Amino acid sequence: MTNSPERQAMANAVRALAMDAVEAAKSGHPGMPMGMADAATVLFADHLNFDASDPHWPDRDRFVLSAGHGSMLIYALLYLTGYADMTRAQIENFRQLGSITAGHPEFGHASGIETTTGPLGQGLANAVGMAMAERHLTATFGTDLVDHYTYVIAGDGCLMEGISHEAASMAGHMQLDRLIVLFDDNGISIDGSTDLAVSEDTTGRFEAYGWQVLAVDGHDMDAVSKAITAAKQETGKPTLIRCRTVIGFGAPKKAGTAGAHGAPLGGEEIAGARAALGWTHAPFEIPDDIMTGWRAVGSRGAAMRSAWQDRHAAADSAAFDTAISGDYSAAVNDAILDWKRALAAEPQKIATRVASQKAIAAIVPACPALFGGSADLTGSNNTRVDGQDIFDHANPGGSYIHYGVREHGMAAAMNGIALHGGAIPYGGTFLVFTDYCRPSIRLSALMRQRAIYVMTHDSIGLGEDGPTHQPVEHLAALRVIPNLLVFRPGDAVETAEAWQCALDSSESPSVLALSRQGLDQFRHGDMTENQTARGAYIARNADGDRQITLIASGSEVGIALAAQAGLAAEGVAAAVVSAPCLELFWQQDAGWRESVIGDTPRIVIEAALRQPWDRLLRDGDEFVGMDDFGASAPAPALYEHFGITADAVMEKARACLS
Repeated sequence: MTNSPERQAMANAVRALAMDAVEAAKSGHPGMPMGMADAATVLFADHLNFDASDPHWPDRDRFVLSAGHGSMLIYALLYLTGYADMTRAQIENFRQLGSITAGHPEFGHASGIETTTGPLGQGLANAVGMAMAERHLTATFGTDLVDHYTYVIAGDGCLMEGISHEAASMAGHMQLDRLIVLFDDNGISIDGSTDLAVSEDTTGRFEAYGWQVLAVDGHDMDAVSKAITAAKQETGKPTLIRCRTVIGFGAPKKAGTAGAHGAPLGGEEIAGARAALGWTHAPFEIPDDIMTGWRAVGSRGAAMRSAWQDRHAAADSAAFDTAISGDYSAAVNDAILDWKRALAAEPQKIATRVASQKAIAAIVPACPALFGGSADLTGSNNTRVDGQDIFDHANPGGSYIHYGVREHGMAAAMNGIALHGGAIPYGGTFLVFTDYCRPSIRLSALMRQRAIYVMTHDSIGLGEDGPTHQPVEHLAALRVIPNLLVFRPGDAVETAEAWQCALDSSESPSVLALSRQGLDQFRHGDMTENQTARGAYIARNADGDRQITLIASGSEVGIALAAQAGLAAEGVAAAVVSAPCLELFWQQDAGWRESVIGDTPRIVIEAALRQPWDRLLRDGDEFVGMDDFGASAPAPALYEHFGITADAVMEKARACLS
């Protein structure tokens, strides 16, 4: 190795902090930070363009620790380089309640953490989205304002996960040459040697994806630096740098073993590691000369940031600033209101997936930051509109992405796009395939990111494709995710309003569950208020004193309205409540909720499982919906077969009132 004493001491400071913090917490993963300390030191000291005093500088390089279990690596680097909120006290309180140094890096807890990682492979896939955003914004605004790289440290586990295959394939296809991944190839997982589970040619796989692959000794800083330089010089390919490392580097007995992976080293082993590394300092103590060197690294980017600010001031940067802020609410609200008024003038019976496409067409001119796509279902999801060019390596300024059959990779990339800033991601597939991308949807909610999931074919109403494609439990599964807004609009007007809500919800992701079949427009008249924003509202009031309340979402609002008419003919006064978003409804004040739901018997109609509605249904109330999987048949036959009809609702109503 050709490491200088000064640089080696800086790397050993990272190792010491990792050992000490994990030991103090009595839990954690010391091995990866110790193994990758040399490579990370080179990356931060010589290549990563950032300024610790301005963590949100838009043109900073992004660094993603995909192997999030090694969180002490990034915490140590943030502390050493001088991020104001990452203090010694935070390092000493690693994994403790209230600290910003959680067991895995959490976006929003500390400056410099670009994304939440821990679920392996997610960070790598997020980074692909960040690199896509960088490429798109560079094409849109020019290199004076956007000119940066995305770096990743990923481990063996990240590259085993299925999502990494989807993400790597996308990155290679899109030729994201500003994406550079340092692969911590230590050959160890929790169970032991990776030979227990993996025998593939990893570098060959990435080469087949269209990546440049380099291999170095991960403890040779000069070799790592030269590899990163070569990666930055490559055009047309992302780069994987295979860094052969020793997990727990420096630990006399546990280095290179699973014993260094996920548990404190213990006092004796730490003492031995200190001796082997020549680190004679007390726990958490960093000598002044080493700290001075690291703080110089943290301030190295100040001149680059200042030069960028000068270019920003000289440029016509208003559109760029708006894109970075992500605030298009005024223009979007006007566009949606105009579209709703057009619908009031000429009502449409269309599938809500088609209504969504028409809403997107209205929104795009008002919100040029919209950056959408589909997982190979563009024609079915109705996610592309006129004027949206294809985003690819030949046309990075395009705003429509063909994600291919990669639902999980798409959702994770959307998170990366949102986290990067400057673009607002949406992506489509069938609602049933939220099963494939649920982990990324959950992380959208956890990180409070505005990602918009356009999920069509939302029920047994999709018909002949059968139960493998008919979501019955998926609304329930999505509605239990905290901070996720699930919209199931019942007509074209509610669909437009759902889009407006999704774009206004800057700290929540949204799922739009949309129908395949055509739905009558039941909203007419004054369109000024966004009633969907209330979560639920009275779509048709009872004629006279209310005797029963029919509550429905999506395509079943039409069934409720038909039942209301049938009951009225029998002298029963029913009110129909449309409930396009339960999450927003529960956010309303109790008085509003009571005025909508009332205290009469309630019947909920939804072509899905009952579970999400149990918060609203009381003893004696009824549910009309699914309690099993669907079947293959035309949609009308399925609704009849499963008893989700106006007649069935009327029968339940009679029973409630008898």
